[in-house]
Amino acid sequence: MTTPVALKVPAVEEDSSKRRQILDGARRMFMEFGFDAASMGEIARTAGVSKGTLYVYFADKCALFQAIVEEIAQIHGRIGADIDLDDHDVPGSLRRFGMAYMELLCRPDGGSAVRTIMAIAERMPEIGRRYYSTIIAGSINRLAQYLAAQSKAGILAIDDHELAAEQFLKSCQATLFLPFVFQTTPSPSRERIAYVIDSAVRMFMAAYGAGTKR
Repeated sequence: MTTPVALKVPAVEEDSSKRRQILDGARRMFMEFGFDAASMGEIARTAGVSKGTLYVYFADKCALFQAIVEEIAQIHGRIGADIDLDDHDVPGSLRRFGMAYMELLCRPDGGSAVRTIMAIAERMPEIGRRYYSTIIAGSINRLAQYLAAQSKAGILAIDDHELAAEQFLKSCQATLFLPFVFQTTPSPSRERIAYVIDSAVRMFMAAYGAGTKR
């Protein structure tokens, strides 16, 4: 009988797994204690790796935090990625976009990430700029492209599509995001988010519907 040969995990998979382990540990530390209080030694202990191993993957705490911001950006990048520019059901498209946006923005751990970034943005503006350009501006730009397509089709009447997109997303946040991020209320329920989104859609269509009197 032939003895089974143990398969060796490829180095690239080991590398990816170890990096994932470090990022998960660092995320827990940053979200719980903030950027300044999370030392590289504590991050290594939380991640279950040696401090030497930690430095093999990340040169310093700033590089580690930037990697976490990149991951957040990738997740947010999926919002509206499947929006159909030819879908002329504008209220329906806006509702779907708004729900996806707010459910991600107000997820239970989302507030900690925003608070941490706001706390260090003055000292490390490159992190703040990266967060804004890839996460906030990214969502605005994707929605603005859809609004431009609907204006071209004659369904909407908008002169400044980027401004209109930001107005819609800000109205989606009304009564939801600031109370949540400042920890006066818990993460809002899906029903509450839907209620606010429906109101935002009605206001948007009243302002920008092609048949609206101005």
